[in-house]
Amino acid sequence: MLLYPSVDDLLAQVDSRYSLIMLASKRAHELDAGSKPLLTDYKSPKTIGRALEEIAAGALMIDPDEKDLDA
Repeated sequence: MLLYPSVDDLLAQVDSRYSLIMLASKRAHELDAGSKPLLTDYKSPKTIGRALEEIAAGALMIDPDEKDLDA
C-alpha cells in the first residue's frame, strides 16, 4: 500500500497513472544502476519509493518532447 507520497500528490505532477508508472519505473532502474539521487533526504529505503518521492517533490518530470519513455 502506498502511503507516501499519495497518489493524488503524484498525479498532480504527472498527467496519467500510466505515465507515472513508466516514469517511476525508469527512474528506479536508474537509481539501481547508480544514478545520483535528486533529493538529499528520502523516507523510503527502496528505489521505487525514492523515485516516487522525487516525482512528488517535482524534482523529476516527463520531458514533453520525448515521445517514448522506453527509449
